[in-house]
Amino acid sequence: MSNQSPLKVASLGLQHVLAMYAGAIVIPLIVGGALGLTAAQLTYLVSIDILMCGIATLLQVWKNKFFGIGLPVVLGCTFTAVSPMIAIGTQYGINSIYGSILVSGLIVVLISKFFGKLARFFPPIVTGSVVLIIGITLIPVAINNLGGGQGAEDFGDLTNVALGFGTLLFIIFMYKFSTGFVRSISILLGLLVGTLVAFFLGKVDFSSVVNATWLHMPHFFYFGLPTFNITPIITMTLVAIVSLVESTGVYYALGEITEKEISEDDLARGYRAEGLAIMIGGLFNAFPYTAFSQNVGLIQLSGIKTRNVIYTTAGILIFIGFVPKIGAFTTIIPSSVLGGAMVAMFGMVVAAGIKMLSKVDFASQENLLIIACSVGMGLGVTVVPELFAQIPQSFQILTENGIVAGSLTAIFLNIIFNIIPTKGKVKQAGLQGQKAA
Repeated sequence: MSNQSPLKVASLGLQHVLAMYAGAIVIPLIVGGALGLTAAQLTYLVSIDILMCGIATLLQVWKNKFFGIGLPVVLGCTFTAVSPMIAIGTQYGINSIYGSILVSGLIVVLISKFFGKLARFFPPIVTGSVVLIIGITLIPVAINNLGGGQGAEDFGDLTNVALGFGTLLFIIFMYKFSTGFVRSISILLGLLVGTLVAFFLGKVDFSSVVNATWLHMPHFFYFGLPTFNITPIITMTLVAIVSLVESTGVYYALGEITEKEISEDDLARGYRAEGLAIMIGGLFNAFPYTAFSQNVGLIQLSGIKTRNVIYTTAGILIFIGFVPKIGAFTTIIPSSVLGGAMVAMFGMVVAAGIKMLSKVDFASQENLLIIACSVGMGLGVTVVPELFAQIPQSFQILTENGIVAGSLTAIFLNIIFNIIPTKGKVKQAGLQGQKAA
């Protein structure tokens, strides 16, 4: 990279920041908004989130004996965690979110050495079903925001609906008529244009920006000491495992792009870095992290594969994270504009689940049954949570959350149909072996 000027390195680093920025800021805005946080709390949440994205990225890019895969990977908040965090925060309180994040991060660190071997329990049939369930349960959050925010006095107001759909249409047009980098930041541009239109309609309040300080230091347990409840811990551990599976795909994609062989030790260091990032985020009240695939696309587009660009990206994120004034600007985005962008983003989560499932053999009736039962169970428990109200409290751990119920159904049925050999499959394998001989 010696032939690259510092200015070019800085501009490429900034490009990576812009590509992941909308995905990174929108998660604290959605979760904080759903939990009714104040403007000051939202500003902290956005700032600390961006700061921790930078630190998490550094942990992953800096390869050493204990952690870091050493590939040009950018870490950001995982969308997979949004719906579970809202459910946990609503039922158990915000401190339970951070207790479960801390424990899930620790579990990831502990299983990092063995996760490559555990991956057989999380093939595309399982991860695809889980991501699909999460995406489907997020759509109502997007639609509520599009209408102006759940419980808002002007919910469903035509101005809100027009702003929401206008933002969504703008994002769709950007995808249709732009290419390359502009296309990769179309959601960010949609949020900017939607907010600008909302400003002229008198729907933007700048008080949070005015009141925000220029510099702040991260706080340990900003929202108070974490609390530890078993259901949220199971939920966030499942989310972390799905994120590890997603990250594994990113690691292999980057290994191919950079022409580097990914060993089992590399994977373990990558998983360990991710677990550490999740734990550090939990200490400062940020969110769980995963490798961002949109930045892989950017590396392919730019053709620049070296790590110092990503070090620059991490440095920019850390700088922005220390300046709440910048973070506060994101909190002025009206709910309806955010809702319009969310329809596209959460729809993409559903699409990502379908894409994962596209690797599955649909000719197999067993696989169809796994998807049918896990998605049906996950959605059913989400819509009718009181279904299992009469069963013993200890069993409700597995049934009170749709994502846990759906995920465990997928894991259990995959073990039954695809891991435990059945007579028919053993016989078929034997016949194939005889033919080969």
